[in-house]
Amino acid sequence: MNISATIITFNEQANIARAIESLRCCDEVVVVDSGSNDRTVEIAGKLGARVVEAPWPGYAKQKNFAASQAAHDWILSLDADEALSEALEAEIWQIKKSGPRYDGYTMPRMARYLGRWILHSGWYPDRKVRLYDRRKARWEGEYVHESVQVAGSIGHLQCNLLHYTFSSISEHLANMDRYTTLAAQELAAGGRKAHWYGLALDPCWTFLRTYILRAGFLDGAEGLTIAFMAAFYNFVKYAKLRNMT
Repeated sequence: MNISATIITFNEQANIARAIESLRCCDEVVVVDSGSNDRTVEIAGKLGARVVEAPWPGYAKQKNFAASQAAHDWILSLDADEALSEALEAEIWQIKKSGPRYDGYTMPRMARYLGRWILHSGWYPDRKVRLYDRRKARWEGEYVHESVQVAGSIGHLQCNLLHYTFSSISEHLANMDRYTTLAAQELAAGGRKAHWYGLALDPCWTFLRTYILRAGFLDGAEGLTIAFMAAFYNFVKYAKLRNMT
């Protein structure tokens, strides 16, 4: 079993080395870059990755393009701000040794937010299919929340994929501005309208669900911040939708 790791990038010089260095279980690393103007491409090349330049078509399409550039049919897809834990790497080595029993594998993703690993708030275990046979699976999703859809059997790995999210509130807000625009565009494309109760009630429900029902209070001050930011995300998403329609 040979595995190609794929990573899509744009100005990821702060993250790309950590991601690539965690991929010792892979037989090659393919980085698809969409015009970075920092040192992303340089760093990736020095670490042995094969870099392919491609214009940005959207998340799912770019990840499918990355998979198409791989030398091997088994794909391990990472975002640039992710890395394999040592335990997850060992688990993948074991699959390589024994051979795959499934067409795709989920793995739990644990996020680091404002310097703290988050274990509640609806953020964990956040299972994602990231190891898959490209002959049986592909990325789908036009705007946001792209995911791998597997036409076959799915197994479940136990060890964590590490996700290094935001180290500051300013970084989170900048990311939120981009993603709420995409989310609003997705809703508008589906014919959704923004109503007053969506603007007024959905953010409140989101906060309660994140902080109380999903035990965000156990994540300390960072859990409280996550709940407020999730509520604000939904408010901004519907406000932008209202502006669009």
